[in-house]
Amino acid sequence: MFWADKIVNDIEKKLKGKDLLVIRDEKTASGRMLISAMRGAVIHGILAEIFSEKGVPNEFLWEINDTDAFRSVPQNLKEEQYKEYLGMPLYALPSPGEGAENYPEFFAKEFTEVMNHMGFTPTYYRASIAYKEGKFNETIKTALENAELIREIYKKVSGSEKPADWLPLFVVCEKCGKVGTTKTVSFDGEKVKYTCEKDIVVWAEGCGHEGEVSPFDGNATLPWKVEWAAKFKVFNVDVEGGGKDLSTKGGARDVSNHIAREVFNHRPPFDIPYEFFLADGKKMSTSKGNAPAAFDIVSVLPSHIYRLVFLSKNYKQAIEFNLKGDTVPTLFDTYDRIAEKYWSDTKDDFTRLFELIHAPEERTAIPERFLPRFSQIAFLVQMSHMNVEDEVEKIKGEPLTEEDRKELENRMYYASRWLTEYAPEEFKFELQLDSVPENAKQFSDEQKKLLTKVREYIQTKDSLDGQELHTTLHEIRKSSDIDPKEFFSAVYLSFLGKESGPKAGWFLSVLDREFLEKRLLEVTK
Repeated sequence: MFWADKIVNDIEKKLKGKDLLVIRDEKTASGRMLISAMRGAVIHGILAEIFSEKGVPNEFLWEINDTDAFRSVPQNLKEEQYKEYLGMPLYALPSPGEGAENYPEFFAKEFTEVMNHMGFTPTYYRASIAYKEGKFNETIKTALENAELIREIYKKVSGSEKPADWLPLFVVCEKCGKVGTTKTVSFDGEKVKYTCEKDIVVWAEGCGHEGEVSPFDGNATLPWKVEWAAKFKVFNVDVEGGGKDLSTKGGARDVSNHIAREVFNHRPPFDIPYEFFLADGKKMSTSKGNAPAAFDIVSVLPSHIYRLVFLSKNYKQAIEFNLKGDTVPTLFDTYDRIAEKYWSDTKDDFTRLFELIHAPEERTAIPERFLPRFSQIAFLVQMSHMNVEDEVEKIKGEPLTEEDRKELENRMYYASRWLTEYAPEEFKFELQLDSVPENAKQFSDEQKKLLTKVREYIQTKDSLDGQELHTTLHEIRKSSDIDPKEFFSAVYLSFLGKESGPKAGWFLSVLDREFLEKRLLEVTK
């Protein structure tokens, strides 16, 4: 059973009888969303789709968390422009660009565009609006009245000791507007007293104001772990996962679960502790500079391939992703393999995966079509003298259908984008049409001998089949003691001026016949 279907079955068994399942996730809009942060969004999104597929009423909520304190200026923004806002709630910051009313809205727009691209349609809401509408008023009052119990839970579950006078609330200072620098001193059932302290945190400075205010209707926010538990109750959440680091014993989820049960009298939602995103074996993070923004990848991956990134691995497995390597061609190759299984009517987890990487409205009729290798298209779009459609038709061996042409256009577009933005040098080629490359003028006698055999073979053929030519190249190489790398590098150097290139037989077969024979003659003189 496919991993997402199994999770859905497990949820149904545990939450049998619910009229409406609420699936929730969130992201703090403190800056650009990284691709690693999309894993939770996709997991929750695909569960919502499967429930809908099964006729189970559900709602997928996505929170734009805009009430957290602004703690640091992202590298892509000017520090001088934003450092004065450190300590303020994110919603109080001006937008870094046009088209958004404030800072978090600007970054939330990028995220919603990614979700739209991938075909997911959650119901979005902003945390600040929920606070201002009074949705958290009851849980704020309950948390303040049970501050001692919450302190005990922190200590019992995570070993974290809070001071005896600590209250679970951050007031928005009425004077300076900061939320990250305030300390709540007392609660009388209606109002709280607070101080805005100059040195309570290292990343912002309070103004020293002392005040008294109602903690309700957006005047204050709850601390993260208490707030997480409050959200379970406020939105009646049934399903909400998180990164595996949050779900360890004594971790944030463990603390929030206890607060939900013991303070808010609410059953915690079904958890899905998922693995990390990796780049070169290391966890992705902004500080390490190894995490691309989720929005940037929209330009190089169509929606079904973007979904494949996340859905092809069980949620308990880490995902290795590196745009600068061969990840993109490999993803397209993976799609092609599972498509072949799907269209052959094989019924297994791979065919189920193939269904789910397409948006729900597409799944009922996924057209069978010819899928040229992405790496071949990436090569062909760089050959300005070639008609790509004609060459793909030769590869297919018969005329392209309308669906074939749509697929080809799609792959040509994304291959061009990938080559421009991320492809490593090994995928970038320029056919050396005008003259023999300098590094192809010093071949050994043995290299020239074998290249002569290649030319002689080509002269015996009326037309060239890429696979047949590739097999012949290997046979020619085996007729000598020459190292495979030495032989094939000579092939590529002759035409590209580089020691590597696309699959050799196919590469030579798509070249102009006159040019092919002429160049092989030139390099063997």
